[in-house]
Amino acid sequence: MKKLMVLGASAPQVQLINAAKGLGYITAVCSIPGNYPGFAVADEAIYADISSPEAVLDAAVKFHVDGIATCCLDTGVRALGYACERLGLPGLSEQAAVCCADKWRMKNAFQAAGVNTARFRRVTDEASLTAALDQLQLPLILKAVDLQGSRGVFICRDEGAARENFQRVMAETKQDYCIIEEFIEGTELGAQAFVYRGRVLFVLPHGDDTYMAGAAVPVGHYVPIDASQTVVEAAEAEVIKAIAAIGLDNCAVNVDLIEKDGKIYVIELTGRAGATCLPETVGIYYGLNYYEMIAAMAVGDDPEAIFARRVDGHVANASRMLLSEKAGVVKAIVDRVERDGSVADLSLLVRPGDKVNKFTNAKDRLGQVIVQGPDRDFCFRRLAEIESQFIIEIE
Repeated sequence: MKKLMVLGASAPQVQLINAAKGLGYITAVCSIPGNYPGFAVADEAIYADISSPEAVLDAAVKFHVDGIATCCLDTGVRALGYACERLGLPGLSEQAAVCCADKWRMKNAFQAAGVNTARFRRVTDEASLTAALDQLQLPLILKAVDLQGSRGVFICRDEGAARENFQRVMAETKQDYCIIEEFIEGTELGAQAFVYRGRVLFVLPHGDDTYMAGAAVPVGHYVPIDASQTVVEAAEAEVIKAIAAIGLDNCAVNVDLIEKDGKIYVIELTGRAGATCLPETVGIYYGLNYYEMIAAMAVGDDPEAIFARRVDGHVANASRMLLSEKAGVVKAIVDRVERDGSVADLSLLVRPGDKVNKFTNAKDRLGQVIVQGPDRDFCFRRLAEIESQFIIEIE
């Protein structure tokens, strides 16, 4: 029986663990100690820092695993590439993983391969920031190269904001540099993709709903996107170019995009499935369990066999994070939602009495809702109904 080591033990990884168990694999969850739900679900617990490539490699050897996988978080991607390459396991290469973990390397790879991306500069100090401000056009966006979940990302509409936010970024990053790039004001969207043995099995562009918190933070997704076939095809083509530029293979892919005047720009990508309901977005759309594809590929089984069982048509769906616009304590939860076939998921991460933060990134989410239906407009209407019927009172 094959053993899969899952990097991360939080709620999104629970779905991956359950999918792997459903396929008959032994599951070992790898994470630092903590009250994480994955430990209760997996067959074995491995306590290690998944941000450490050496620690993950040692754990994989010690526990005799047949594959390593992660989803929905960047923390373990670099270690996954490092360990898979050294052990000859399926997965992205160490070089590709390093590129995914550093937005500066990534942007250079895009530029070298002719991928459409915003103009950018590397910034290390006030002098290099001043030079970048002279060379780039406002508005700009400052980014930590090593953080995830929209942390360390700030839109700057004037020079003063750029100088102030540069200090904020450098206080958050573990690196001694960040990047600044031109902020393309267009329509934000994304894409999920899967590449296996050098072939991209699919590219699924998805619409993004965003919440402004320093920068635009994705809080919901929907498929199909509200765009022309020309834009869809342009997104698919640019994603395939970007995957090749980074050298991604044998992994799920999460991509952030901007569309402006019919042209697609790649903001960034990484070699794992997206977070905040995106594996479910893919699964519902194609009528399959996307987590199963990730798990099967990781242990050397054929994910194409799972993808071949997808539905002939596509299922529209939409998701939304539940969030609070203020910090406080959960006073009560009012739930009047009728659970019919359109509600694919409605789950909470908080209970009355819990302290919550004002929403700034995905870590502050209170729960999630996913709906499905005959078309995109139906899904939007159903989301609006649920938001009016499911109320989290914060005081």
